[in-house]
Amino acid sequence: MRILVVEDEARIGKLLKKGLEAEGYAVDLAVDGAEGLRQGAKKVYDLILLDLMLPKVDGLDVCKQLRRQKITTPILMLTARDTTQNKIDGLDVGADDYVTKPFEFDELLARVRALLRRPADQVKSSLLRVGDIKINLKSREVHRGQKKIDLTSKEFSLLEYLARHPGEVITRTKISEHVWDQNYDPFSNIVDVYIRYLRRKLGQKSTRGIIETVRGAGYRLRNDYGQKG
Repeated sequence: MRILVVEDEARIGKLLKKGLEAEGYAVDLAVDGAEGLRQGAKKVYDLILLDLMLPKVDGLDVCKQLRRQKITTPILMLTARDTTQNKIDGLDVGADDYVTKPFEFDELLARVRALLRRPADQVKSSLLRVGDIKINLKSREVHRGQKKIDLTSKEFSLLEYLARHPGEVITRTKISEHVWDQNYDPFSNIVDVYIRYLRRKLGQKSTRGIIETVRGAGYRLRNDYGQKG
């Protein structure tokens, strides 16, 4: 999952980026409202963490302009303003949730997970099930059948993204946009490399298993695999 953090306080921005990356998210950082608006409108994100008090363009205007451009990415507002009216103003311009500074990072993570579940229309739990694979988003544990699968942070992020779109063909470009950050090299074969890593750990020996190669298109996580009988 790829997140844009729009935060002008360098210390907070770096802490958010470091903390979210430690949880397996790909994170881009914008340091003012104009840059946040530009990145949010141009690139594909699964979530935007948006500070309210920003230089150049404030958070309310950034949110308002993104929504005017029909960008439906979930937006979680961060602010030191804690009045009810401030919260209403943020929600009225299209924000999905609101966290007041200072906040506990665990609470922020819970809000992030909740918002990321909405677009994929998943049940409101921390568990994803596709075929015979179970993914616990909170503990970041993966099981295939009764076997626990140990994944690296990036492997988990890749599997999570595929699992949020079961049965769909996902292009390499879409995978790179959601799993890697802005430093991703579009000419590299890193997506294919990580697909191979993931298949190996899931015990898949060919391109026709649970992670299916769709020639000329991309990859698909089959939601009917491993459920026979």
